[in-house]
Amino acid sequence: MAEKAGSILIVDDDEDILVAGRLLLKRHFDRVTTTNRPADIRELLAREKFDAILLDMNFGPGESSGEEGFAWLKVILELDPEAVVVMITAHGGVDTAVEAMKLGATDFIAKPWQNEKVVATLSAAVKLGQSRDETARLKGANKTLAAASVGSAPTIIGDAPPMQDLMRLIARAAPTDANVLILGENGTGKELVARELHRQSRRSSAVFMGVDLGSIAESLFESELFGHKKGAFTDAKEDRTGRFVAASGGTLFLDEIGNLPLHLQAKLLTVLERREVTPVGATRAVPIDVRVIAATNIALDQLHDEARFRQDLLFRLNTVTLTLPPLRDRREDIPALATHYAAFYARKYGKAEKPFSPDALAALATQDWPGNVRALRHAIERATILSDTERFEARDFSDGAPTAAPAPTNGDAAAPALDDLNLERLELAAISTALKKHRYNISHAAKDLGLTRAALYRRMEKHGL
Repeated sequence: MAEKAGSILIVDDDEDILVAGRLLLKRHFDRVTTTNRPADIRELLAREKFDAILLDMNFGPGESSGEEGFAWLKVILELDPEAVVVMITAHGGVDTAVEAMKLGATDFIAKPWQNEKVVATLSAAVKLGQSRDETARLKGANKTLAAASVGSAPTIIGDAPPMQDLMRLIARAAPTDANVLILGENGTGKELVARELHRQSRRSSAVFMGVDLGSIAESLFESELFGHKKGAFTDAKEDRTGRFVAASGGTLFLDEIGNLPLHLQAKLLTVLERREVTPVGATRAVPIDVRVIAATNIALDQLHDEARFRQDLLFRLNTVTLTLPPLRDRREDIPALATHYAAFYARKYGKAEKPFSPDALAALATQDWPGNVRALRHAIERATILSDTERFEARDFSDGAPTAAPAPTNGDAAAPALDDLNLERLELAAISTALKKHRYNISHAAKDLGLTRAALYRRMEKHGL
């Protein structure tokens, strides 16, 4: 016999029905509770969660209108809106049972019943009840995770005039459902701004989902964003929910939108226009309800180049455009940022917090920071780990990274560019040079180095860049 699962409540004033139901159903389900007093329903539901409830339509001799059944069905659904209720009706009372289903009942069983029919109906009802419970649990978990995610998001730090202007624009745009395009150099905090827009939006209790389009292979673009059905392609061993559907009700953040090839831009445009996605291998579209926030480090004038970016897609994305200032244009914010990250990394590495000397703050403020806040953060992290003084000094932030020597102009082209052949230092030099060459554009630097973006990020973390 298959493993028993599920809990059933039978409510009927006929003791014979209760006995027969209990004897039949206890062989198929974990728990079968019975009562001949519908007044017990409130207490029973308060004490236990039932996967399915078998409820008689009429109580008391001579009753046939079903009004009592309707009344108790209403009580059950008020106590538990997700309850699965199967009505018991006398032969010929099908119309009344159908009316009960309009009021929220799931199914009905006619008396005298057939055992196989009762077991099949209640088995389906139990599965439905358990599915509703799981859905409610997942919704609650998602809401909690979303709140925790937004609540734990880093605070936007900055009192410089460009940042004050930015925060005013965020406050005006966030409560709307308008699509937002965020522009800014690498490391300026585009995802942080996207999260702040979500936090201040009417979707703040739903999910915020970020997608780095630069890290998704073209062949997997549709599967990742739109989902796929089992068997749609060789490795599709099960159905996959795409990011658009997973983020439904919340916010979808599309980072590195400017690096998306034109033919994939067309697919994205279709989804935004129709507000629906068709998973790979599916024949039916799935409606979506997401707010789209996109970001790129490409300048707006370059996005207006039709050879690079579809103008109809740009029109869809930039209902509101926010431009993040580079760190060099808000140097007055550097002390506050440095103090914030110093406290953060002191906690992370179990070290005592310590102040910055005036020379240290001056050294930080005079650098151009081509990697912007991200580069400043890495510098603070490195100093937190390596500094052995009571306060941070200017020397803690000196750039000691070796620079690559010019490439050889004669002889073997594969000859090393440096006399120092230590692989760690050569790697650090190559990465530093590529980042500076491309002004910390991660995608371009990674391509120049022959690495993926993820691989470059890992090496940057390793070397503290």
